Amino acid sequence: MIYVVGMTIERTPVENWATDFDHVDPAWSKDPYPIWDELRTTCPMAHSERYGGTWLPTTHELVHAIAYDTENYTSRGVIVSPEQPEAPAPVGPAPPITSDPPFHQIARRLLLPAFAPKAIERWRPYTVELCARLLDDIEAKVAAGEPVDAAIDYTQHIPVGVIAGMLGLPEEDGPTFRGFIHRIIEDIGEHGNEVAEEDSIDAYLDAAIEAHLADPQDNLLEYLLNVEIEGMKLQPEHVRGTVILLIIAGIDTTWSAIGSMLWHLAQHPDDTRRLVADPGLRPMAIEEFLRAYGPVTMARIVAKDHEQGGRQLTAGDWVLLPFPAANRDPAEFEDADRVIIDRKVNRHSAFGLGIHRCIGSNLARMEMAVALDTWLDRFGSAFSLSDPDAVTWSSGQVRGPRSMPMVIGA
Repeated sequence: MIYVVGMTIERTPVENWATDFDHVDPAWSKDPYPIWDELRTTCPMAHSERYGGTWLPTTHELVHAIAYDTENYTSRGVIVSPEQPEAPAPVGPAPPITSDPPFHQIARRLLLPAFAPKAIERWRPYTVELCARLLDDIEAKVAAGEPVDAAIDYTQHIPVGVIAGMLGLPEEDGPTFRGFIHRIIEDIGEHGNEVAEEDSIDAYLDAAIEAHLADPQDNLLEYLLNVEIEGMKLQPEHVRGTVILLIIAGIDTTWSAIGSMLWHLAQHPDDTRRLVADPGLRPMAIEEFLRAYGPVTMARIVAKDHEQGGRQLTAGDWVLLPFPAANRDPAEFEDADRVIIDRKVNRHSAFGLGIHRCIGSNLARMEMAVALDTWLDRFGSAFSLSDPDAVTWSSGQVRGPRSMPMVIGA
């Protein structure tokens, strides 16, 4: 497996966020912003003994410094878990996100053509068609008097369909992809490594690779199977790891961002009416939603003993990089805790900082724009949460609505 789901661990509630934080604690999952705000002023470099020792910087300055430091931190592990991945640096288990210099640049360069703006635009018509099809289904449910959940019925399907199409994998395998994501990102030590080998993501992709080798196709997976580094095709582990990265990072993050955007608008009708009346404002609003509700917290492993933020870090410790906390730092953003959909200056870090800044940012922005346009053009401002307390959020390093009951047409 690319990431060891790991041993079952006994999880206890957090009593002190400065000395015992846990990023999968229900309080963090429900509303992490007050936690980050308090730590930023009282303990900007928090520490926990959980997961073998983990650090949590909460200021933009600290997150920025660590994200750009490839000497004192390795990217070999980017998802905090009870056990660290065995694949060594500089390649790591899921290149390029788990790769260190100099290999990182080589692995990243291979993917750039597939995620360039012109290449992503090829997928806009499909994304428009997919969103329209999903909204047709939602309208049918409304007409039948059935409940609608904007997360389950809409947001989670959009990046699944697009990434599946890019890789040449079946769109109907969406539930399988979501199961992989839950086990790798959210189910950290909850149930141990209970997945049968034949049900693992490795087994799924090995079968997909075999199918592509037997019947070559024009898609991203086929490209990875044939691209070369210094005259040599990629090792099977490299291909599999990169595809796992694209499934995990390309699906969960984007559906979380789309969901958070709709969650905000469902509770702020004035913002919704502005975006309905002025579609030209939507790109700026998307950037603000990314800043305010950025879904991704990345991780690093301390490569050598050193001091950071007045604390002594030890080689082998985990470090969480909460980019959403950096985006809420009042030292970096004016009115950082307010969502201002026409914010003029917005150099947010929702897509990360440093060498691992998200290679799929063009894709994510396109999907968010199409999802927002299709939704608003269909429903206008006639939607709201049926019960704000019924909204549930994912746990772990990617945060977004997992269930979002919605009233349409009211």
